[in-house]
Amino acid sequence: MLNEKEFAALYDAFHPRVFAYAVSRCGRQLAEEVVSETFVVAWRRRDDIPAKAMLPWLLGVARNVTRELYKDGVRRAALDGALQVWATEFDPDVADEVAERSDVLRALATLSDDAKEVLILVSWHGLTSAEAARVIGCSTPAFFVRLHRARRRLEAAMNGAAVTRGHHVFVPEEKR
Repeated sequence: MLNEKEFAALYDAFHPRVFAYAVSRCGRQLAEEVVSETFVVAWRRRDDIPAKAMLPWLLGVARNVTRELYKDGVRRAALDGALQVWATEFDPDVADEVAERSDVLRALATLSDDAKEVLILVSWHGLTSAEAARVIGCSTPAFFVRLHRARRRLEAAMNGAAVTRGHHVFVPEEKR
C-alpha cells in the first residue's frame, strides 16, 4: 500500500501524462475533472496499483472515468472541437512540419473515438502496444489489429479517401 508521501510522488510523476491522455480523450475543458477523479480512484485503490505498470493502470482508470462521466456525444463534440482548434491555430505557410501536423490533426478528427484512442496512446503517449492494450482492456494481439486498422483509416483520411466498414473507398478528385 502506498503511503501519503509515496502517493504524492506518484501524483507528481504521472499527473502530466494522465492530463495529456485526458485532453486527448475529452478536450482541455473536461480534462481536469477526469484527472481529479482518476487520482481519487487511485487513492481509494492504492493497494491495486501495480508497481511496474503504474502509467497504464492510471490511464485505464482515466479511460473508465471518461466513459462514466461523459456521454459519447458530449465527449466527442469537445474532442472534435479541440482537434479543430489545434488544426487551425497554425499558419500552414510557417513550415512543412506545421502543415503536416495540421493535416494529421484534421484527419484524426474524422476518425472514430476508438481509432483516435489507439493512435494517441501509441503516438502521443509513447506507450508500448502491451501497455496500450492494458489501458484499453484487450489482448496485445487484438491491440495490434486495432492499431493496424486505425493507422489504415488515418492514412485513408489523410489521402482523401473514405473508409467504410474497414474497406477503402477511393473518392475521385472531382468528387471531393
